[in-house]
Amino acid sequence: MTFSLVQLLGGLSYATTLFLMAAGLTLIFGVTRIVNFAHGSFFMLGALFSAHWVTNWFPAWGESGWLYVLAILMGAACAGLAGAVAEFFLLRRMTGAPELYQLVATFGLSLAMHDAMQWSFGPDEVFAPRFPGLTGALQIGDEFFPIYQLLMIALGPLVWLGLHGLLRHTQFGQRLRAATQDRDMLAALGVNPKPLMLGAVVLGCALAGLGGALQLPREPAHLQMDMNVIVETFVVVVTGGLGSIGGAFAAALLIGLVHAFGISVFPQATLVLVFLTMALVLVFRPQGLMGRPVTALESAGEREAAQKFRGLQLGRGGNGLLVLAFGLLAAWAWVGGPYWQTLAGDALILMIFGISLQSMMALGGLVSFGHAAFFALGAYGAALAHSLWGANLPLALAAGCAAALAVAAVFGAAVVRSSGVYLAMLSLALAQVIWAGATQWVSLTGGDNGLIGLTLVTEDGRPIFYGLLVLLALVALWAVKF
Repeated sequence: MTFSLVQLLGGLSYATTLFLMAAGLTLIFGVTRIVNFAHGSFFMLGALFSAHWVTNWFPAWGESGWLYVLAILMGAACAGLAGAVAEFFLLRRMTGAPELYQLVATFGLSLAMHDAMQWSFGPDEVFAPRFPGLTGALQIGDEFFPIYQLLMIALGPLVWLGLHGLLRHTQFGQRLRAATQDRDMLAALGVNPKPLMLGAVVLGCALAGLGGALQLPREPAHLQMDMNVIVETFVVVVTGGLGSIGGAFAAALLIGLVHAFGISVFPQATLVLVFLTMALVLVFRPQGLMGRPVTALESAGEREAAQKFRGLQLGRGGNGLLVLAFGLLAAWAWVGGPYWQTLAGDALILMIFGISLQSMMALGGLVSFGHAAFFALGAYGAALAHSLWGANLPLALAAGCAAALAVAAVFGAAVVRSSGVYLAMLSLALAQVIWAGATQWVSLTGGDNGLIGLTLVTEDGRPIFYGLLVLLALVALWAVKF
């Protein structure tokens, strides 16, 4: 009983961190309709800035509670300022763009910010001091719970109440709410939407920076913080419902508790449990716990799809060079030495994989973050068919295709009502579940080492295999062309 209570408190404390991140991401999406994949970078920026402030730059600040609080707020302000720069130079220009472009652009922003912070702060972890006056622990039976995390538990509802008051009882908040409903109508009434967008991004990024800075008494600041938190933040936002602060708060509590109890019960499958929780919610409520119906959401209601593929407008000379390049690739794969055969074979395999992803996204309008899961299913299906049942190459290839097809049929039936970022997160959930199974079912898959020592293609059969690979690549190209 005591252990369960401590786990419950730990889940509530972690829920505050998730809520600070999710609330900021929800604000940004609600006003700008941009899904900001770089949101974790602002979390990391707040943590690194405050950590260096109280350790390397002004160590005396780490000995005073009030100065420590000020350093945390300065980290949040630094993240908000960086958000203003990002909004002016990138996010403002992404307004109205398809979700896939937004996700790719903001993912690129996260990579750029990661390199900039590595250059500015260095690659090493920064261990900040414990918060002055809150270094002890509360004894609960035979267990101990840090006092600082009790403060974190109280902070979550306070931030939610503050945001509720801001959005309900201030002119700025009312305009933000109006912008989430109909930005064009708000502009027609004489309200300039650009300052509102800037304010929403600054506030959202500042909340992310605050969440990062508040982690310092619990964990060191490091350059992997962004990716560690952004995935679960998206889970919270999507589970709660895009654009809903209340939904983000409820989902943060749910995911925080699942995370806490998952660590104690299924430590190796915690992330899988988190994604399964999100998947269950979205299967029964595609709009999330407290979100509006999916058809009412601008970004999730329509699928950007092309009627057919367009070839590159390179003229006869350019098209001839492309044909020549493919011919050289095919020749290397068929009659080249072992190195060139492997290199050309990898290129052709990636070509087929890229065509499959492009077909689903461009022609179907389906944004997927888990397409590589089917790549893995095909590989494991073929390898297991050969190792367990002695299947030859054609049968192994058929088994790999059948495994991917079976999972795709079940997954497609479950998410047929989803689109946009909801579908993207569900596909990411599928990928995480398959990844967890592949790495943890060691007796079947070999775990992290994989299945090694398999020989599906003999030396004498290499020309046939690579010839088949060239033929499959040609079929894939012909299929998307016509």
